Amino acid sequence: MTYDMILKGGTVVTPGGTAETDIGVRGERIAFIGDLSGAEAGEVYDATGLHILPGVIDSQVHFREPGMEYKADLETEARSAALGGVVAVFEMPNTNPTTTTPEMLQDKLNRAKGRMDVDHAFYAGATHENIHLLPEMEKMLGCCGVKVFMGASTGDLLIKDDEGVEAVLRAIKRRAAFHSEDEYRLEERRKLAVTGDWQSHIVVRDVEAAVSSTRRLLRLARKTGKRIHVLHISTAEEMELLRDAKDVASVEVLPNHLTLTAPDCYERLKGFAQQNPPVREQRHQDALWRAVNAGIVDVLATDHAPHTREEKERPYPASPSGMPGVQTLVPVMLTHVNNGKLSLQRFVELTSAGPQRVFGLADKGRIAEGYHADFTVVDLKRQETITEDWSKSKCGWTQYDGFEATGWPMATIIRGGFVMRDGEIVNKGGGKAVRFNETLEMAE
Repeated sequence: MTYDMILKGGTVVTPGGTAETDIGVRGERIAFIGDLSGAEAGEVYDATGLHILPGVIDSQVHFREPGMEYKADLETEARSAALGGVVAVFEMPNTNPTTTTPEMLQDKLNRAKGRMDVDHAFYAGATHENIHLLPEMEKMLGCCGVKVFMGASTGDLLIKDDEGVEAVLRAIKRRAAFHSEDEYRLEERRKLAVTGDWQSHIVVRDVEAAVSSTRRLLRLARKTGKRIHVLHISTAEEMELLRDAKDVASVEVLPNHLTLTAPDCYERLKGFAQQNPPVREQRHQDALWRAVNAGIVDVLATDHAPHTREEKERPYPASPSGMPGVQTLVPVMLTHVNNGKLSLQRFVELTSAGPQRVFGLADKGRIAEGYHADFTVVDLKRQETITEDWSKSKCGWTQYDGFEATGWPMATIIRGGFVMRDGEIVNKGGGKAVRFNETLEMAE
């Protein structure tokens, strides 16, 4: 038997469990899993002592192109993703101009060709004015779904009223993703911002702003009979609501909310710890971890959102919200695995099997014969310190500078080819648009 590539002797994490075995790759796909001691291949990768995970998917990133390329762009941030062991990203619509028409979505897909090192998909952004376009946009190849901002964040996309949210849900067929903060409450509380005091960020964007929005959203999802994906949950109270809403809602959490806590992070990082929804106190982080391990959480993503140092150093509230994260996802979370906060199997569920199920990925998300040969190869015992020099986001900084990681990405393999190997990019610009089952069905 002959293969294009054989991954030899690694500890392979599959839906059925973990086993030390070989993987044979032909073309872009997994052809065989098992003993390949008698087989030949164009390339043999010795993975002895390493773990081969299904390719990690980051289903929430902001790569800032078009319009804000001075702080990030599709090429630089995709390279950062590949260096961190990420094989695919879903990019958000709050660019300038916003991704609110089929033409703008196609423009992003065109910009990605030949420039993005990792596979990719783009969200369609919902507004009051483009609801009639959303059914067309969600059918486009390379569209991962519709994104709705119920509370204002970076950019000017916003649907704050129940009538608008209901109209979006009624118009579309696929699962919609939501930034769930109550804009009406945020408007009332912006006056509570204390100039230069980033800790007042969690006063302005308080627990009730998140909880009231998510409560409204769940009611509207049930009323319309539609599926929703609630992004970056940050509160204990929301997890109580979402635990009883698995019929309509899938749930995302971020490494930032699982790793950083208030008030420490604001004292230490100041504006560099500011994001929406905010990093909160320990009791909320404890609740998020309980939800992760209880199975309430479906997806782990980063909300990678770069800003320049100059922007982040402005006094609050002039400082913008958002942190990078796509490159640090794997080492930060593997450190939590090594510290006993979650199992390796659960990490895989949250970063590959979860996105595959929630978004309906056609051929990604698991190590199984016939699927894309996407692998995140990691050394679970390798100890490294995350530094700003290692982080290659164009913004030039990371909130995890100095973080002592145990567990490190060693190779990123996408559709059967090395993109990152031993910390170096070895294949540039080969990323392709991700395929989704519902999009393929709609196209028939």
